[in-house]
Amino acid sequence: MGETAYVTAKDGVRLAYDDTGGAGPVLLCLAGLTRNREDFDFVVRDFRDQARIIRLDFRGRGGSDYADPATYTPLQEAEDVVTLLDHLGLAQAAILGTSRGGIVAMIMGLTARARLSGVCLNDIGPEIMPEGLSAIMGYIGRRPKFRNLAEAAAAMPDLHPSFHNVSSETWAAHVARLWREDEAGLHLRYDPRLREAVAPAFAADAKPADLWPCFDALAALPLALIRGAGSNILSREVADEMRARRPDMIYADLPDRGHVPFLDEPASQAVISQFLKEIA
Repeated sequence: MGETAYVTAKDGVRLAYDDTGGAGPVLLCLAGLTRNREDFDFVVRDFRDQARIIRLDFRGRGGSDYADPATYTPLQEAEDVVTLLDHLGLAQAAILGTSRGGIVAMIMGLTARARLSGVCLNDIGPEIMPEGLSAIMGYIGRRPKFRNLAEAAAAMPDLHPSFHNVSSETWAAHVARLWREDEAGLHLRYDPRLREAVAPAFAADAKPADLWPCFDALAALPLALIRGAGSNILSREVADEMRARRPDMIYADLPDRGHVPFLDEPASQAVISQFLKEIA
């Protein structure tokens, strides 16, 4: 993996990222709402010889500074992405965006389309299922009740019934990316105030944002979508509409996965491989 480096956002927040510096097209990896760049460990492992892979921690997550919760928004995060591209002297990058990271990529279709060379979405689309938002509010900002990472890993199969054929080693790596362990137990690897930042938008009576114009703004760019068949975030109906609007979109529906695929699955790897060929 690349060494951690930092770039300072316009408001002074320090953002952590790493850069393999490899040859090939630039692939910028953006993680989900409460996740961090380690979610893309498998991508670095499997594709570092085919692309220059850059991974960013959004503000308030992973190794990046905690900030004013009012700035924990997709619009600000899209601006932070542009700041990173400017810092690295990159005119363009393709984005592999998981969940929230994919929302940021779609928003950039309207706010910074010239900086995009393609977008690969991991289990996210222009509409989000209400049950997925409800599930997120059930845990976001709250420390887990597990005593240690081993206990957490053992509980994962029951907590994620839409995931099948996942090894114990994969679950162990997964929980280590989610939480930090010390003598006092497990701790979040993101700012718990992220809960207050998203709560208004996730409220049951909140009007969902219309992201279809953002998706449509990606027209003519290489586009790919990976979906977990058991996803509670991206419905099959929305995925079908995305495919209808973009018949050329690379697509895989993973039967043994929910929200979100790990990206080590053969079908995920095939999508990413084909996507890299399109942006090369």
